[in-house]
Amino acid sequence: MAYEGLKRVEVFKTNVSEEQDADQLLVVLLQNFPRLEINFDLEDCDRILRIEGHAVSNEQIIALLSTYGYQCSALV
Repeated sequence: MAYEGLKRVEVFKTNVSEEQDADQLLVVLLQNFPRLEINFDLEDCDRILRIEGHAVSNEQIIALLSTYGYQCSALV
């Protein structure tokens, strides 16, 4: 088995507030990034989007959510 490197975990603050919206966005995100593990935590005050994988592009994630009218910014 080839060494693939460490998985990155990126955490984003969003303005997604409804579970139904998060579910729809999750489908879109997984269609665009099928190799990533993605989930929302809407109970958190920052309405967290958590993404784990080998090739996470913050810019692409932010741009994709933006096209659907949502704000998203990486937390550091």
